[in-house]
Amino acid sequence: MDHLYDTIIIGGGPGGYTTALYAARAGLDTLVLEQLSAGGQMALTEQIDNYPGFPAGIDGFSLGERMEQGAQRFGAQTRLTQVEHVELTSPIKRIRTSDGVFLSRTVIVATGATPRLLGLDREADWTGRGVHYCAACDGMAYRDKIVVVGGGNSACADAMILSRLATHVHLVHRRDTLRATKIYHKAILETDNLTVHWNSTVSQLLGDQRLEGVQLTDLTTHTHQQLPCQGVFVSIGRTPATQLFAGQLELDENGYLAAGESTQTNLPGVFAVGDVRTKTVRQIVTAVGDGAVAAAGAEAYLAEHTGV
Repeated sequence: MDHLYDTIIIGGGPGGYTTALYAARAGLDTLVLEQLSAGGQMALTEQIDNYPGFPAGIDGFSLGERMEQGAQRFGAQTRLTQVEHVELTSPIKRIRTSDGVFLSRTVIVATGATPRLLGLDREADWTGRGVHYCAACDGMAYRDKIVVVGGGNSACADAMILSRLATHVHLVHRRDTLRATKIYHKAILETDNLTVHWNSTVSQLLGDQRLEGVQLTDLTTHTHQQLPCQGVFVSIGRTPATQLFAGQLELDENGYLAAGESTQTNLPGVFAVGDVRTKTVRQIVTAVGDGAVAAAGAEAYLAEHTGV
């Protein structure tokens, strides 16, 4: 395909479509490549209560569609296709997809990061409806007993957030000590409505029409117990979607794209937004902020190198 775009955005989540909105509104010829539908991981969230402008909240799928429509209003195009290979080191970037090759002067990577799953039956069925991967996003919906799975910084932070919302929080960790930094240890152990289950895993999700509890397996005694709960929050890490860019874009020690607040990567004309880049907070609003910054960066790059 010989058409040369000003900017191509790989990924149609909140960061990707905000970039598309700002880029298209600035007059840049803009294309979004998305493999499924608008919204990315956000589309799996039933109720979003922490995105400004929606006092009653909104579901993630609808918010993703609105973001896509906002970008399309100013001329941004979307192509539903699978990106298979990228060549980003030259001034003209080549992106090979299942629908052919697309060319662009700049590229914004917005491929996100995928939560690591428990790998249990019914987990996919109950995702967003009892099983969650972000306490800050979905915790407000729960007031009864909650299970948090994990033992790192994110799991402990989630457990502390949820302890202020729920009657009781059960933190399930497969080791006999937390992996989190020491600052969390005292807080976790001294929170009255928080119980830690050491050397344990969640081995089964229980319920019929809805999640009603979990089965815990003690890894030392190999015994089981059933634990009633209203929701399960899984915090055992995330896997950034960076496989396509290995050998071209610099990664940090955790596998995320090494791009700071400017969103600029190590390659000229290539930017990274949202959960795929190095950052301290991964939320919809921070991805949206990245998108605005990346579009401005792409516009400045084009003005300097091509006069666009």
